[in-house]
Amino acid sequence: MNNKQGFGQPYEQLVTKFDAERKIMWCYMNPHPRPCFNPLLLKDLNRFLGAVGQRVKKENIRYGGSEIKYLVFGSYKPGVFSLGGDLKLFLECINTCDKNRLSEYMRLSIDVMYSIYTNMGVPVTTISLIRGNALGAGFEGALSCDYIVAEDGVQLGFPEVLFNMFPGMGAYSILTRRLEQLCAEKMILSGRIYSVKELFNLDLIEVIAEKGEGVNAVYELIAKYEKTENTRSAVFKMRNIVNPVTYEEMIRVGELWVESALSLSEKEQKVMKRLIRSQDKIYRSDQILQNTQLNHIG
Repeated sequence: MNNKQGFGQPYEQLVTKFDAERKIMWCYMNPHPRPCFNPLLLKDLNRFLGAVGQRVKKENIRYGGSEIKYLVFGSYKPGVFSLGGDLKLFLECINTCDKNRLSEYMRLSIDVMYSIYTNMGVPVTTISLIRGNALGAGFEGALSCDYIVAEDGVQLGFPEVLFNMFPGMGAYSILTRRLEQLCAEKMILSGRIYSVKELFNLDLIEVIAEKGEGVNAVYELIAKYEKTENTRSAVFKMRNIVNPVTYEEMIRVGELWVESALSLSEKEQKVMKRLIRSQDKIYRSDQILQNTQLNHIG
């Protein structure tokens, strides 16, 4: 993406590409030093979503339609979509009792989640392309999209219960709109990691693609749904009218998440530290893969 396309300055932790022929804006997360939602990635996403939303609004006013109809989110790192929130930042805030910093992170996360969930208030269809594991906030982020396309073999779930926490940036709100309340709560409380086939059977995943065929599956999904675009767009609008997820609701849950995080014990913090080391190992192995696989974006 460049300034000529009207999307602002380059991003530090995003790789973007616009497919004018298919009207698809691809957005690949490229976080470092580990594959999680760190503040810089969240700020890049927030700025990117704002730019896309503004452009679509302007083009609809001027031309009666926009060049961008689909927004696809994926990961630039092979083998992992996202391993969740910034656990290192969480630990720093807990150890220094820095509620303000943790609250700022929570609000930034919810700004991104809510923007995607509400399609930035413009007629754009959002799709998550999952080609690697999506855990915690990674799974949460995927759920914020209209559709999920996942390659076979990847795993998704909420492991936060391992350190006595829960996904607090929108998962409960979204899941209880799509599943029965008890089923949503069981998913969060169990800490289970699910296969794509299990989530497909729960209607949380739209398409299961063969390994390496995720991008093609996105093209096929779009071609299929183009035929019923008006109906599907209306259904999504009705969903948000009848049973909306409000920003205020998400913030209230987020505030509960902040209070819970600040009360974690030393034992629970040790579990978080082990997870951080695991994320570092995954990042290093992904760097090796990335150096030998540079043509994996749509």
